[in-house]
Amino acid sequence: MADLVHSQITDAVTQTNVKVLGEGPAGALGVSSQAMSHAMGLAMENATHTQGGMQQIGNSAAASLMAMITKAGASS
Repeated sequence: MADLVHSQITDAVTQTNVKVLGEGPAGALGVSSQAMSHAMGLAMENATHTQGGMQQIGNSAAASLMAMITKAGASS
């Protein structure tokens, strides 16, 4: 029994391997870009959340100062 493989089969396998190897770098770059975009989105979300927290602290400080001013004005 001969161990021969038809040439069309070997060509098909070779073409598939070349295609997979050729598409690898493009796929890797796409995944890398997607990961960077996700990281930047999370950074913007964190910045927005921090800004909101600082606004709450500022509002609390302003309310405390107004209470002190009102109390000082009432006692004078």
